[in-house]
Amino acid sequence: MLKQSLQQKLLQKLSPQQIQVIKLLELPTLQLEERIKKELEENPVLDEGGSEENIQEDYQEEENDIKDKDQEEFSLEDYIEDDDTPSYKLAAQNYSKDDKHEDIPFSGGTTFHEQLISQLGLRILTPEKAALAEYLIGNIDEDGYLRRDIDSIVDDLAFATGINTTFEELVELLHIIQDFDPAGIGARDLQECLILQIKRKGSHNPDVKLAHQILKKYFDEFTRKHYDKIQKRLNLSDEDFKCAVDEILKLNPKPGGAFVNPMSKPSPTIIPDFILEEEDGELNLSLNSRNVPDLHISRSYVDMIEDYSRNKDNQSQDQKDAVMFVKQKLDSAKWFIDAIRQRQNTLMLTMKAIIDYQRDYFIEGDEKMLKPMILKDISELTSLDISTISRVSNSKYIQTHFGIFPLKYFFSEGLQTDTGEEVSTREIKNILQECVDNEDKKKPLTDDKLAAILKEKSYMIARRTVAKYREQLNIPVARLRKEL
Repeated sequence: MLKQSLQQKLLQKLSPQQIQVIKLLELPTLQLEERIKKELEENPVLDEGGSEENIQEDYQEEENDIKDKDQEEFSLEDYIEDDDTPSYKLAAQNYSKDDKHEDIPFSGGTTFHEQLISQLGLRILTPEKAALAEYLIGNIDEDGYLRRDIDSIVDDLAFATGINTTFEELVELLHIIQDFDPAGIGARDLQECLILQIKRKGSHNPDVKLAHQILKKYFDEFTRKHYDKIQKRLNLSDEDFKCAVDEILKLNPKPGGAFVNPMSKPSPTIIPDFILEEEDGELNLSLNSRNVPDLHISRSYVDMIEDYSRNKDNQSQDQKDAVMFVKQKLDSAKWFIDAIRQRQNTLMLTMKAIIDYQRDYFIEGDEKMLKPMILKDISELTSLDISTISRVSNSKYIQTHFGIFPLKYFFSEGLQTDTGEEVSTREIKNILQECVDNEDKKKPLTDDKLAAILKEKSYMIARRTVAKYREQLNIPVARLRKEL
């Protein structure tokens, strides 16, 4: 049986403008530059460069409506800036518009896989085998490993290219590739990679011979640092075992890294979103918008709307359609400029609150002066939502007189000492890192011992919390930190 009922629901729906502000808020400076370039390409009404002076003064008093049967009303004033500065200035003061930021060209070179294929050309192989070997090389990753199962490669060749081969034939060709430089290329796992390298050193050296034996027969024990077991089974002295381990530690776990690929893209340079300068105890904050252009609405399109307003009775339907198209683009341009303004204002408001909260730290640059601070603290100072503070903090950086830092760096939880003093968890982590850095690597500190050291320093922290912080610092357990 069908029933009808009325329900009331309170829903929050974001306008397109609000969604645009949120999306821009998440972008760091480098991506904002790309976003603005894209908008400039797509919207002919949006212009860059110096501001169009006196647009507002010329037209502020005019409010001419376009009314055409089923067309909605709009005012010319909606498309003119509503303050004394008609364009929203984005460029930072410490950079000139005449500055050139040219990319530095680099010379071409041979890629990693091309290096391997060039070595393949030195081997005498039939065209069929050479094609199979080249296919194998194509499956080797940038670290130098063939991580794909050979049976799967056999199937791929059969289904994708119609070439029939066998597991044995591919293994034979793989052994040829594994003889290429650098040693270790084409290995299917770390153990095989290290063994391939140690075999290249020959067996005349007793330390190398022993290292080969350890890698071949006791690899699992070696990776788990169960050194006592290996020494006992091989009946080795501490000195002999240490010499063999030293030979293993000289090997390269990622032989593919020996090839420098000049065509590969370098890691992106960090572009700070904020610049903080300290002078005589005063902190001056500014946005870094070096390569972001000034934005304003094109004068020619405003003139077009004004002309239509004066002569709308004599306009053809095509001209009316063109004006409505321009209206839509004017809307889009104005929303975009407003969204940029809101983004910049929100960024500055948030960063100023962080600086006020951590003023002593930003003056001195001493990490010990960082106070515990969470998103809620800055949310309360700025009256902005926590999600907004999170978006501002994400992927943004600040340049200070003592380094460049991600905004997330300044947020951390707090703990209390046995005297009731609140300290940042980062301070605890620094102490843990210092303890591990200075420990006796033959007898590394366990989590229980680390907790005891912290207790002696008045930090009452449970062993499981120590383990959590240690993992966050990417510090392995004591057993894996043990050295000979």
